[in-house]
Amino acid sequence: MGFRVIKTTVATVLAIVIAHLLGILNPLSAGLLAILGVDVTRKRSIRTVSSRFFASILGLGMSSALFYIFGFHIWVLAVYILIGFPLISKANLKEGIVTSSVVVFRVFGGEDISLDALFTQILLLIIGLGSAVVVNLIYMPNEEDKLTGIRRKVDGLFGLIFERIASQLRDPNYVWDGQELIEASQEVELGLSTAKRALDNQVIAPNEAWTIYFYMRKQQLDRIESMLQLISQVYQRMPQGESAAVLFDQLSIDVKNETYTGTTEHMLQELETDFKAMELPTSREEFEIRSAILQLCRELALYLDISKKSKYPTGKSKRQRAV
Repeated sequence: MGFRVIKTTVATVLAIVIAHLLGILNPLSAGLLAILGVDVTRKRSIRTVSSRFFASILGLGMSSALFYIFGFHIWVLAVYILIGFPLISKANLKEGIVTSSVVVFRVFGGEDISLDALFTQILLLIIGLGSAVVVNLIYMPNEEDKLTGIRRKVDGLFGLIFERIASQLRDPNYVWDGQELIEASQEVELGLSTAKRALDNQVIAPNEAWTIYFYMRKQQLDRIESMLQLISQVYQRMPQGESAAVLFDQLSIDVKNETYTGTTEHMLQELETDFKAMELPTSREEFEIRSAILQLCRELALYLDISKKSKYPTGKSKRQRAV
């Protein structure tokens, strides 16, 4: 049974009980409105309930005017739909069309537009939608453990990717199907959607640390794809390729650490210094391969630069930086 089903059950029963205690006729309508008000996050719940409430008030006013002028006929209800739905949408209250229809159809079925009848409909709206908001605000699932699990999986996949890159640099004949890259991309997208949902549940003092982390990984995947294009140009074994492979060996370890060590960055700086001191290539093939390796190192520098710019807020010391 999904957690949203449980919340819907609690909100529905709560709304019906409150309406019954207040002596409102047909308290089941409050339960129906509560079902329509339950949503997946706190912020979205507040947004959609507000939209549904004001759309219902607008629909109630328009339909009451039409019923007062023309009477309670099916064709009048059709006129309301033709006029009311576009107006509700234009008022940016599109999410409330269904809820407003429930209220209007109740008025039409009761054939009563007296002040008491209209007040009863508004009270049912407050009870039904209010119960949904209360249940949503009281408790939402904590996504922290799920996000931590996704992060660990992403970090592990990044580590495997860098191990594969190191193997290709050492042996140009090494064949890699790139499965880890596909899985990492999928996990990053899952992390982004989960982080967004968790952020929408934080009404007060929202923490965007997880969103920043997964967005950083998404940017770094773009850099990795650029690296792979350059590695495809390394078709012979070279001493420089072995040196670069050592870098990626270290990166495969650093990427799993929750704190930024800077080890790979220092090794990269030393390797770039060594490149400048090397003799010039003696053949076209050597020139092409060394050029590709040098570009690869520059892409790696861009990758590390993304990590340095995506810091976590103070207080998240264990996750303050990620490689």
